Amino acid sequence: MADRLGRGLRAGEVLLCNLGAERSDFVRFNQGRVRQAGSVEQRSLSLRLVRDRRQAAASVEIAGTKEDDALLDSTLARLRDALEGLPEDPWLLINEAPQSTSSERRGVLAPAQSLVEYVTGEAQGHDLVGFYAGGTIYRGFANSLGQRNWHEVDSFNFDWSLYRQADQAVKAGYAGFSWDGKTFREKLQAAAAQLESFKTDRKRIEPGEYRAYLAPRALDELTGLLSWGGFSARARATRQSPLLRMQSGEALSPKVSLAENSAGAVAPGFQSDGFVKPPSVPLVVAGQLKEALVSPRSAREYGLATNAANGAESPESLDMAAGALAEGEVLQALGTGLYISNLWYLNYSDRPAGRVTGMTRFATFWVEGGRIAAPVGPMRFDDSIYRMLGENLVELTREREMLLDPSTYGARSTSSARLPGALLRSFRFTL
Repeated sequence: MADRLGRGLRAGEVLLCNLGAERSDFVRFNQGRVRQAGSVEQRSLSLRLVRDRRQAAASVEIAGTKEDDALLDSTLARLRDALEGLPEDPWLLINEAPQSTSSERRGVLAPAQSLVEYVTGEAQGHDLVGFYAGGTIYRGFANSLGQRNWHEVDSFNFDWSLYRQADQAVKAGYAGFSWDGKTFREKLQAAAAQLESFKTDRKRIEPGEYRAYLAPRALDELTGLLSWGGFSARARATRQSPLLRMQSGEALSPKVSLAENSAGAVAPGFQSDGFVKPPSVPLVVAGQLKEALVSPRSAREYGLATNAANGAESPESLDMAAGALAEGEVLQALGTGLYISNLWYLNYSDRPAGRVTGMTRFATFWVEGGRIAAPVGPMRFDDSIYRMLGENLVELTREREMLLDPSTYGARSTSSARLPGALLRSFRFTL
């Protein structure tokens, strides 16, 4: 398609094409049974025409047949007409030095029918509620300058909870590139064991500071909020970053290292302007702020070199270095305090100071003497990132969890994070 469209371009025109496609199975579970199941195959092609520092873009759904030609020709003609009335874009930057790549990551995905039979069999006796999405995701880039990039990956994400009653539930998940029934069974058994703890009366916790453990899913909410500008070159240049104090020399714990790790992730190693991502971008190293994510537009505006970040300059493949604490020793290391499986409703209470507020959710437990003693109801926290991942960070776990963004609005998301759990000396609760 790109070759054919390119042959019809006029002098001075550059065409950029971006393909997003998937073949996916979707299964929704409720009460341990299948509520809804289906498959989706879709292909979306974005055309972007550039001439004299002006650009216009449109997206169309394609069938992959000869009938697509007329649709694409008419779309290109409309873009050409639209360019005539558009102003110059001062921050436009596209890759004009072709760099072609191809990546295919094959996984071992369970056929939908056998996966359904396995999950419903293992879930007997439990009210399992969840959503499975799995299959092959495709991303492609081509431009009229001769660049061709391809990304094809098999992946799955099973986002689920075990529900007991009222607001009592344990949220869990299993994501990756190759389905392993044994791993799912172990996760299900661990969640079921936590659900048993809800049979004990809730313990009321007064506002104050408590020793706490943040499971990887709770830490994912925290790092996800930091990704709203925390690693952005634009946010640094305009001094709107929530890690503003780190720009002036303040540091997190030396145990904290974060990177945008494109190698081996679900997201493609290239972006819509044609720039190819480096395998890894160090964001925080041993607690010190390092490189920023630089989109092409920020590179043009602020005189920087782009590292092929997306327009939001947020991580798509966040990777946090592991620590030394064995996952099986978390409760013993916690001793007495709060085991927090999930956080939600996070926001900044003081963005320039890196202060974050939010709520606990689902399985939060009071631990005494290294054993779960009682469930705890939802609580609000308000604490600084410099305390949570700085002075109060005791240790990170050796094991890390692969967490895929479960969003399927329009298409399956390719964003992911690989995170450990975090043991904190003190975590501040306000109610």
